[in-house]
Amino acid sequence: MSQEVENAIFDLLGKVAPGKSVSPEDVAKAVDPAGWRRELGKVKPVAVGLARADRLRILRHNKPVNPEKFKGVWRMRLPMEGDQIPAAIADTDGDE
Repeated sequence: MSQEVENAIFDLLGKVAPGKSVSPEDVAKAVDPAGWRRELGKVKPVAVGLARADRLRILRHNKPVNPEKFKGVWRMRLPMEGDQIPAAIADTDGDE
């Protein structure tokens, strides 16, 4: 895991209201504002690792998804009380 990306994720999530999310682009821009596109590819694997460790939720259509099976546009937020365990969430994004 890239510690810099992980730090940016949690720094940004710490600045938003509970239940709000951030985009991968937001994280990449926090890591390197000028070269954020080069950083974008590093965000997803870090987010997936954090979701597997139950430290983060990956969202599609504002709902937690299985970190192993999502694709398309996604966001991330901190876990909330009442969330299902990510590994047990069925792939409900309709892309497969």
